[in-house]
Formats: sequence, C-alpha cells, structure tokens
Amino acid sequence: MARALRADKVGQNRTAYDKNKKKILATQEICGICGQPVDKSIKDILNPLSPVIDHIIPISKGGHPSDINNLQLAHRWCNRQKADKLIDIKSKFQAETREVKNDDLPLHYDWSNYKAN
Repeated sequence: MARALRADKVGQNRTAYDKNKKKILATQEICGICGQPVDKSIKDILNPLSPVIDHIIPISKGGHPSDINNLQLAHRWCNRQKADKLIDIKSKFQAETREVKNDDLPLHYDWSNYKAN
C-alpha cells in the first residue's frame, strides 16, 4: 500500500514550499526550536546538525504546508525531536505576575542592537 504524499510535497504547495524554503535558508540563521545557530554549510542530510525547514504548526495538526509564516529554520535533530508536537511558546511567556526564572527566558537574544542606559 503506497503512502500518501504530504501536502508540502505535491502540487501548488510544493512550488510555494520550495520558494519559501529558499527564502528561509537565505535569511534565517538560528534554529527556531533550540535557539542555537544553524550551520548551513552542512550538506550531509543525515547529519543531525544539518539545516532543515520545520513546520511550526505541523501539517498533521492543521498547519499550512507552504505558508512562510508556518515555516522556520531548524537543525535536523531538533526537528526530529519536535516531530508533530505543538510547542506552546505563548503560554511560556504570557504576561502575568510571577517570578521570572532563567528557564522562562528565550534561548537566544540578538545583543548587537542592545544599548545600555
């Protein structure tokens, strides 16, 4: 029995996915899952640190297969660990009165534009 192709692998979505994949690879540097830099020079697709495109909301959970707003750069390893899970970032950073801990802070912050008062 043949397995059905995912929506991002066929038809119009495939064309849009490929176009958006190129944009993401050209513009993003940080893994959207772990927050660490991605080495885009790694071409071995079996290397766990190789760059891949992750669906933020998995297709199986109703995420759009090719919308650039649903795609992000990721390490192969991170993407495999995430699988088809939803990561609830909003709930982790909701505005509420509570003690902020290091675990609540983002893994990456671009300090290049930081200006001390």
